[in-house]
Amino acid sequence: MKKAAVILAVASFALAAPLASFAMDHGSMKMEHGEHMMDKGSLAHEEVVDGVKATFKIISMAEHMKAMKMEMPKGMKETHHIMVEFKDAKSGKALTEGEVTVKVQNPDKSYQTKDLMGMEGHFGADYEMAKKGKYGVMAKFKLADGKVRSAKFWYTVK
Repeated sequence: MKKAAVILAVASFALAAPLASFAMDHGSMKMEHGEHMMDKGSLAHEEVVDGVKATFKIISMAEHMKAMKMEMPKGMKETHHIMVEFKDAKSGKALTEGEVTVKVQNPDKSYQTKDLMGMEGHFGADYEMAKKGKYGVMAKFKLADGKVRSAKFWYTVK
């Protein structure tokens, strides 16, 4: 019985290693000449909500990977990276602590909801936006001050 448990543990570890390398670790992506991922992509939306400036950018994963001279991982469904950067509207100080959830309404009216991860000064997650059309992006965020804020906008994939 103990031998079976050890074999199962070793097999699980061996199978998990390729999966771990498949998952993209955005924090470890090397940018050339000190550029920041937030500098990439197209500005999708910007607004001030209760004293916080929220800047949303959406990056095509295929274009980003091509620029980094990398190939898209096989089987990856996510096509776009949604990122948001928060700054104090008065001081311009970056606000990097908090919780962010983004719900994307697809052109077919289905939804994708994800919690964004903190990444080098912004929050981000990957979404499947493969179909052309209008996507509704709705964000709720609670930063260090504990106040819940929201923003929403439309983004068109051409």
